[in-house]
This record gives sequence, structure tokens and C-alpha cells, in this order.
Amino acid sequence: MNMLITIIVATTLLSGLLMLVSFWLPLISPDYEKLSPYECGFDPIGSARLPFSLRFFLVAILFLLFDLEIALLLPLPWGDQLPSPLLTFAWATAVLLLLTLGLIYEWAQGGLEWAE
Repeated sequence: MNMLITIIVATTLLSGLLMLVSFWLPLISPDYEKLSPYECGFDPIGSARLPFSLRFFLVAILFLLFDLEIALLLPLPWGDQLPSPLLTFAWATAVLLLLTLGLIYEWAQGGLEWAE
């Protein structure tokens, strides 16, 4: 019971200290970037109707697609312990082949070029 009380007191003190530091530290040196409501590089005062680059969205979607591919293929090393490992590897190969063909098509169409 003594150890439990010690842990609770230590975590409470540490949490309080971190909260005090987080309220005190930003007040030291505020500047224009820190006072801005947006940190994404867009001017919050300007017009909201500025066009966005579609290439940015294309790269973002490709990143998400290949990130999802990695997440789907992560359990693949344990696929050889399944009753039919050949079927598992065939599906994984089909997914990789489909994504590779899509990337080659996008590359051939010039969708990954930044400058025209």
C-alpha cells in the first residue's frame, strides 16, 4: 500500500509540474508565428478561396495508400503458419502487383512531376 501511495503522489507532482511549465513556458517569447492561429504556412488573414495544388493532394493520397499497404502487409511474415500459406502469399502478391501497376501508370501519365 505504501508503494501505491508513493506512485500516486509522484505522478500527481510530476503532472502538476508539467502543467505549470506548459503554462509558463509559452509566455517567455511570443512572436508572430506563435501568435498565429494557423501553423500550416497559409495566411489566415487572406482570402479563403485560394486554389490549392492538386499535386499536393495527389502526393498525400499516394502516401496514405502506400502507408496502408505497409499496414496490410505487416502480418505477412506470420502468414506461413496458416493452413494455406500459398493463398495468403498469392493475395499479398496481387495487392503489391496492383499497387505497383497503379504507381507505374501514374508515373507514366506525369502525375508525379512537380513542374510542367
